Amino acid sequence: MTVIKHSAQRVGVFIDAQNLYHSAKHLYKTRVNFAKVLDEAVGKRTLVRAIAYVISTESGDERNFFEALTKMGIETKVKDLQIFAGGAKKADWDVGMSIDAVKLAPKLDTIVLATGDGDFVPLIQYLDMHDGCQAEVISFGKSSSAKLKEAAHAFTDMCDDPKKFLINYKE
Repeated sequence: MTVIKHSAQRVGVFIDAQNLYHSAKHLYKTRVNFAKVLDEAVGKRTLVRAIAYVISTESGDERNFFEALTKMGIETKVKDLQIFAGGAKKADWDVGMSIDAVKLAPKLDTIVLATGDGDFVPLIQYLDMHDGCQAEVISFGKSSSAKLKEAAHAFTDMCDDPKKFLINYKE
């Protein structure tokens, strides 16, 4: 599919912070530069909203990270880490991120999902059928769902230029 990008295009960026964080840690043993991800996602278009979906732990060590996102112009939505009996942990924003994208779609021309999670394929399919929004994905291709890459109108592979998207990346 041909993707059209122009300066008057209204863009919403929805960032699955956990997904990108764990991909960068696993693939490159470093951290994501979220400012660069946002810049790449928006380009020369008009940013309407950027939202990062983040998880809060009991220690609260992530507060500085949340503040840094806010300073970049990225709104944060925070959910507490769930710890179940037996020690299992769950931190999932898929439904919240999808609902926000659907709610904001009428005000946007393009929705950019910063995630490699294949659970977002139905969201892209829904947006295609109902809102006519262009749906783009930016993430690490090596750890992204093939079905998500296929469903997106455009896919930006952060693995193509890791030093652009990572903090203190060493080849």
